[in-house]
Amino acid sequence: MRPPMTSISVQGVETPRWLYGTAWKEERTEGLVGGALAAGFRGIDTANQRRHYHEAGVGAALRAAIARGDVTREALFLQTKFTYVEGQDSRLPYDPRADVATQVRQSFASSLEHLGVDRIDSYLLHGPRTAAGLARSDVAVWRVMEELQRDGKTRLVGVSNVDAPQLAALCALAEVRPAFVQNRCFARLGWDREVRAVCAAEGVVYQGFSLLTANRAELASAELRRVAATMGATPAQVVFRFAQQVGMVCLTGTTDPRHMRKDLAADGFELSAAEVAAIEGLSG
Repeated sequence: MRPPMTSISVQGVETPRWLYGTAWKEERTEGLVGGALAAGFRGIDTANQRRHYHEAGVGAALRAAIARGDVTREALFLQTKFTYVEGQDSRLPYDPRADVATQVRQSFASSLEHLGVDRIDSYLLHGPRTAAGLARSDVAVWRVMEELQRDGKTRLVGVSNVDAPQLAALCALAEVRPAFVQNRCFARLGWDREVRAVCAAEGVVYQGFSLLTANRAELASAELRRVAATMGATPAQVVFRFAQQVGMVCLTGTTDPRHMRKDLAADGFELSAAEVAAIEGLSG
């Protein structure tokens, strides 16, 4: 077993190679985030979107862990998101009558309050407003996010749920470069090959989510199971290790403490170039 590399440098900021995803956990959020911190996660991903996230529950877990001395704020990497009104329910973190720039500032201030911090490590646009291309409101949101980074309120900025042309367009107009793209990653689409190609060309780090749940057929494939048996690992660990070796930061939202520890243990082995290529070629 080789010693794990626990972080990478992104635009000069040390960033964990793992993020614990907090979507769809509702009243279990505080306990699960506490469990993730105890298992060894130091990167936490959330959003100020009460429809799918309980950001205040994340903050409660962070405050409790810090108060106990289990972790320091400086050791944590906190990522949250601005979500348009179309992606929200009635529990909005901003005034829906305000212009979108004001909504970003209000949502950001609300996130700081929820999380109990005075700075975010990474702030993402949860997704462009339209299915194709970038809307004028996307540009307005990005300009405010750039201001937040320049003012030291967030260390990095990025975007989620984008296609390759949208990412390329954002990189072309950005004054502050996006540090991250966070996408659902499907093996049948070449593990989001087109978006990852833009990331590679533009120096953007790809964060992959749903690496397991979006790829159940691939997890059950003979090739993946063969590699797992060779490594003495689980198929899930092989997928995560593959993702890291092709340059991804991995998200996992498991609710099982055993799986939390097993996921992190995927740092402890190395796939060969041939094995990486074989997994790249998997399709459902």
